[in-house]
Amino acid sequence: MIFIGIQGAGKSTFYKERFFDTHVRINLDMLKTRHREELLLRACLDGKTRFVVDNTNSTIEQRARYIPGARAAGFAIIGYFFNVDPRAAARRNAERSGKGRVPNKAVYGSYKRLELPCYSEGFDALHRVTIDAEGKFVVEPIPNE
Repeated sequence: MIFIGIQGAGKSTFYKERFFDTHVRINLDMLKTRHREELLLRACLDGKTRFVVDNTNSTIEQRARYIPGARAAGFAIIGYFFNVDPRAAARRNAERSGKGRVPNKAVYGSYKRLELPCYSEGFDALHRVTIDAEGKFVVEPIPNE
């Protein structure tokens, strides 16, 4: 699974709520280097272990680093697009502390670079994730058109 969304969109919280017990989390903030990320990804692919790529993955190019290998290993390619207003994401980011908090320009920069995911990238399924008025995640399928 590939998460797509700007900082503060709720990706890591969504992972903890929905996938913590069933999927390995691949997160560049945690792993610090692409080399470590590649090692963990390769281990998941080789071991047929379910995983979630929990990065911003804002561009088609960024997402493309995961799709071919996962497809070759027999995984379904599922994307979760976190559709959030950048002001709301900046507010959530401001509530973070330590290294989890990024400068507002990073949030807005990711938003400007954001390329909406589409099936032509190689996704088998795409979902839109929003947060409702009570702060709950709402997941809806994105039709393949």
